[in-house]
Amino acid sequence: MVGIVIVSHSKQLALGVRELAAQMVQGQVSIAVAAGIEDPENPLGTDPIQVYEAIASVFSDDGVLVLMDLGSALLSAEMAIEFLSEAQQQKVHLCEAPLVEGAMAAVVAAAAGKSIHEVMAEARGALLAKATQLGVVSRALSIVTPTTHIELPTQEIRLIVSNRLGLHARPAAQFVATAAQFKSQIRVQNLTRNTELVRGDSINQVTTLGVRQGHELVITATGSDADEALASLQALFANNFGEDNAALNYPPAFHHAVTPATPGELLGIAASGGIAIAPVVHYLPTHIHVTQYHVDDVEREWQRVQAAIHIARQEIQAVFSQVSLQIGDAEAAIFDAQLLFLEDPVLLEGAKERILEHHLNAEAAWQAVVDEVITSYHTLEDSYLQERVNDVVDVGQRVLRLLAGNASAKLHLQEAVILVATDLTPSDTAGLDPTKVLGICTTSGSATSHSAIIARTLGIPAVLGVDAQVLHLANGTLMALDGESGKAWIEPESHTLDLLRAKQSAWQIAQQKARATAHQPAITRDGRQVSVFANIGSISDVQVAVANGAEGVGLLRTEFLYLDRTSTPTEEEQLAVYQAIAQVLDHRPLIIRTLDVGGDKPLPYLRVGFPEANPFLGWRGIRFCLDHPELFKTQLRAILRASIGHQIKIMLPMIATVSEVRAAKVILGEVQAELNQAGIAFDAAIKVGIMVEVPSAVAIADQLAAEVDFFSIGTNDLSQYIMASDRTNPRVANLVDGLHPAVLRMVQQTVQAAHAGGISVGLCGELAADILATPILLGLGLDELSVNPQSIPAIKQAIARLSIVESEAIVASALQQDSAVHVRELISISVTRPA
Repeated sequence: MVGIVIVSHSKQLALGVRELAAQMVQGQVSIAVAAGIEDPENPLGTDPIQVYEAIASVFSDDGVLVLMDLGSALLSAEMAIEFLSEAQQQKVHLCEAPLVEGAMAAVVAAAAGKSIHEVMAEARGALLAKATQLGVVSRALSIVTPTTHIELPTQEIRLIVSNRLGLHARPAAQFVATAAQFKSQIRVQNLTRNTELVRGDSINQVTTLGVRQGHELVITATGSDADEALASLQALFANNFGEDNAALNYPPAFHHAVTPATPGELLGIAASGGIAIAPVVHYLPTHIHVTQYHVDDVEREWQRVQAAIHIARQEIQAVFSQVSLQIGDAEAAIFDAQLLFLEDPVLLEGAKERILEHHLNAEAAWQAVVDEVITSYHTLEDSYLQERVNDVVDVGQRVLRLLAGNASAKLHLQEAVILVATDLTPSDTAGLDPTKVLGICTTSGSATSHSAIIARTLGIPAVLGVDAQVLHLANGTLMALDGESGKAWIEPESHTLDLLRAKQSAWQIAQQKARATAHQPAITRDGRQVSVFANIGSISDVQVAVANGAEGVGLLRTEFLYLDRTSTPTEEEQLAVYQAIAQVLDHRPLIIRTLDVGGDKPLPYLRVGFPEANPFLGWRGIRFCLDHPELFKTQLRAILRASIGHQIKIMLPMIATVSEVRAAKVILGEVQAELNQAGIAFDAAIKVGIMVEVPSAVAIADQLAAEVDFFSIGTNDLSQYIMASDRTNPRVANLVDGLHPAVLRMVQQTVQAAHAGGISVGLCGELAADILATPILLGLGLDELSVNPQSIPAIKQAIARLSIVESEAIVASALQQDSAVHVRELISISVTRPA
């Protein structure tokens, strides 16, 4: 992203401009100030060294824009550039734009990811809106990005797509994010379908190429870093975009015989298995009627669009975090493509052109470009890719709702129901409560839509594509549906209900038998027992976990207590929840992780107070709690009070140093002393462990092992820190892979240090639920795996099929591989080879 430097004679003026600019973009852009001189009596002036240091502090390969007032400010800026290396000088641009207006326009353009030349053009045109308003010019001129006439060579590669589903949403997001990292212009063409060349940095244009397995693509790059760009894109294809074709079960196949409908039956599409019988409730999302009208203040309209997009991005990131907590990172990755949709340059440029050139209001301009994208999806021949239009509609409606100032629609259900709708977006489905929504029945959709995928993961039976007559049913009408056969019944007769209940009972008995097996210990063929625990984020989760054979809870994410409220939960509120969960576990171990906010889990009422350029590296986890001792003490008191009569343990997140552990233990000791003084009972021998998710914790694992009772490795964060890649950033998320040899070596080092220190070590990241990874984790010597509740039976079965001896042999080879792809290939060969 382009950095901004403000040079002024007055430090107060410069700081005021920076504050105003930073608020415009919520601190997304790096802005430095070089203003005033260190002379209390004569503070006005500029200093070249200050300017140089300011440039260095925000320097980016994308460029730095320097805005100045006048006189010595220009001279100091010119002199400062001379201190830079020749390569750096080429990336620093002095701009004659007005200081205040130019800074406003520049930061907004920089936050939108525009190039240095586009940012300069925006800054230079910043007075146009004011001039138009004052009648100095007859209309606001469109900002024209300067074009270069330097002829640069075009490089080209041709590739055959091998991953099973082609460039569906997540691979397309990785492709676009990678293309956007380079200055070169990337274009891509589907030769198999004989498409036009489209922009590689546009999520919608790439997706609508309709790329499937076996298609041949030509990718061109024009620019100074063309070779590097093509090499990075080629690596994505070579790595199958991180997907395992052999193990992929997405989309799942539904094999059932289609029989003609009998009277009272509705035929639809089997999208999520299971039987549901309940009254119907209609879900009617708020329809936003868009009125088109002429606007004079075009800059204000464009700023409205940018502000709505900014808030939409925050909302989608919150959905990503919630889905990741509830059903896993794999399903949450669906929302990566939605985030890239908001950054699509074709979409943004189209909306901006309609506003600046045609003076359309923001709502009409946004709706017009979204409709164009939707139309382009509908024209695709590939039905699977056509279904991705729901993601476009989802994001489009979110921004439109924000532009209109409407609150988001929420379901408030008092009883269990079957939800009837025309369709559900992925965001709609992700927000459903499976205990209240027993089934889904829609008049459109398919088994491979993202909404259907989320419904299956949530365990909600779904029949899609039924006759539109269901939309006319009165709320409360009894409905039954069979998500396996794809049939629904309106006010079913008693014999139909009997048959469905018999099928439901048979399914439940089958599940009970499977759970009975799952309730047995997980023991390898050569006799090693491995504990299989559950990761949970609610009281309902623990009930599912126990039913699926969990031997305890390896990770209670307490963040759910702090969500969807305006203040922190009280001690009594937390105590009630911890006791309820411990009661369901019935003396099984319960590991409670203390509050872990920050990074991808922000809470609106627990603000950091200043913008963090890298929140994953910022004030999060134990760091936040140690700086808020009263909040920390409240949680510790609740945990300790709940510990009586239960096997509860405390786990500290984001530990990077020994001093953090000791500081937390001091606060814990203070709480224990307070409870003793008050005569309140607690488990005085409660065990304390830490999350190992920071590389420094691995490096000093031997020292940490002497301070705590157990380790739990969090491979989600550990992987991103080892690979220096934000797992929520689609541009680099493909690098975050728990099976990369670098990550596996860190896990091995942690296990060895824990066992040498006489403590146990578990693993509670997404990697634990990956059956392909099970032999690796066994071979590394982990004592415990903690997974999402639905994965427990499958993981126990996988453990029972393996031996420690063969697993250790696989690990020895895996640690010598050079990529996660080769580790996966090694595992696939090893576990399928005849004994």
